[in-house]
Amino acid sequence: MSRIGRQPIAVPETVTIDVDGAQVTVKGPRGTLARTIPAEMSLVRENGTLLVERPSEAKPHKALHGLTRTLVANMVTGVTEGFEKRLEIQGVGYRAQAVPDGITLFVGFSHTVPFPAPEGITLTVEGNNRIIVSGNNKEVVGETAARIRRVRPPEPYKGKGIRYANEVVRRKAGKAGSKKK
Repeated sequence: MSRIGRQPIAVPETVTIDVDGAQVTVKGPRGTLARTIPAEMSLVRENGTLLVERPSEAKPHKALHGLTRTLVANMVTGVTEGFEKRLEIQGVGYRAQAVPDGITLFVGFSHTVPFPAPEGITLTVEGNNRIIVSGNNKEVVGETAARIRRVRPPEPYKGKGIRYANEVVRRKAGKAGSKKK
């Protein structure tokens, strides 16, 4: 049995979960999330917890068991606490600026790079070089952070670019220099 799939999902008092066939809707203090789960999986409520059950021991059902449990657990966490990713900008003159509909990046191009915030995502700039991406949907938060990083990924020689806050960039030595005769 899936170790992740068989773990119960704790449902706080402030969260309501509606299951309509394969459609799951989770409502909480930070908003509402809805998702379609695989039709083979079923959700069972037991005194303040939610269990995901699978119909058989077949390999596809085992794979969907843990996935479904994790998706529903992330929805519950999203509507109660939310998710965030932190990015850092490194480089001389590289910075970010908050604008009403998102952020503007100054990352060494001849032009500025506007980055509009997707629906449900909040982009915050700390200082000039830290960006915080926050929202209820873990999938959208992660994808938005990856799209911001993709504007100027860190390069291996000087480390300039946009990186995750805890990311370690492997550095390369520059060219060794040639001997002159």
